[in-house]
Amino acid sequence: MTQPSADSQTLTVDTDRIERIRDVLAMISLGEFDPARHLIPISRDDAFSSFEETINLFARQLHASVQANEQSIQKLDAARRELEEKLATIEQQRLAIRDLSTPIIELWEDILTLPIVGVMDTQRSVDMTERLLHRISQGKARCAIIDITGMEVVDTATANHFIKMVNAARLLGTYCVVTGISPFVAQTLTQIGVDLRDVKTLGSLRDGLKECFLYLRGQNTHRAFEATGR
Repeated sequence: MTQPSADSQTLTVDTDRIERIRDVLAMISLGEFDPARHLIPISRDDAFSSFEETINLFARQLHASVQANEQSIQKLDAARRELEEKLATIEQQRLAIRDLSTPIIELWEDILTLPIVGVMDTQRSVDMTERLLHRISQGKARCAIIDITGMEVVDTATANHFIKMVNAARLLGTYCVVTGISPFVAQTLTQIGVDLRDVKTLGSLRDGLKECFLYLRGQNTHRAFEATGR
């Protein structure tokens, strides 16, 4: 065992001073340290008091760091909640805009119309088709008019979207026509080779309504004939 040198000093420390340090460290580990209540009281001026002051300094700095960290976490949580609220608002606005940009109107009994304005892309086509099919299945509409009077540009992709929309409506038993084909759009579709022979196309919404009336009249006559035949 190494013997102390002549210059070394032996320091006797009371047990309660050791226990106070232990209590402070325990409070820190439990996250319950409060500088106003738990700092080690420095009652003596000896070699061990400098160690107690060091413990107090460490405890205060650690407490300050913990508080700063908690404040940062609270700010991050508040920012996250604010962001989530903004995202929810944006989603609500997006749905509202979608509804406004894709109004499905009951033009007449058994006749729905879908006026399309603006640019038609794949996502918008999917949304429109879903909404149209939902309204058809809800109201059991027998006719649907897709009006593109408000569209200035119709390309191959747009025309294919219309064809798919018409075919989907037909699968639900709904007679579907496309109206609002301007001379310019008709010329464009001819030039790019889009085949719309399987789609009933008309120049105006009025013509589309007349076509639907004729279709419904024919359906009613057919049903009456079948009923009489029975």
